[in-house]
Amino acid sequence: MKMFLTNVFLTVIWIMLSMKMTLENMFFGFLLSYAILWLIYGRQYQGYFSRVPKMLVFLAYFFSEIVKGSVKIAFDIATPKHFMHPGIIAVPLTAKTDIEITILANLITFTPGTMSLDVSTDRKVLYVYCVYLSDEEKEVANIKNGLEKKLLEAIR
Repeated sequence: MKMFLTNVFLTVIWIMLSMKMTLENMFFGFLLSYAILWLIYGRQYQGYFSRVPKMLVFLAYFFSEIVKGSVKIAFDIATPKHFMHPGIIAVPLTAKTDIEITILANLITFTPGTMSLDVSTDRKVLYVYCVYLSDEEKEVANIKNGLEKKLLEAIR
């Protein structure tokens, strides 16, 4: 956490020095600060320096899922024929802690076309409503091997 706050602090300094409050400049400042901190403290804080790339990969994957879901729904709305096949699936969870399950459930709900409904009492199954459910096993595999796997890699 200390290294992350230092990275954010250096990013803020970069933004103030460059006097540009754009998303690209903030991202560049974060990466520049990350590189500087890695050169200085690389061996001492290996956990932080291995987690940030995993988090960036996860965020890229999650945003691509949002875009794919949005395009699918927009196409369905724009065409006269509806392609919806709604259904509920049971996703067995690899996530164990409350925070992991909560984050996963919220991310599933943020993704267009899916919504988390409930977690079983033993916290081993997450029930998910899918608007486009053609193959239940494929959808479960997409969540397990995609969103849940990348999330757990990023936060563990």
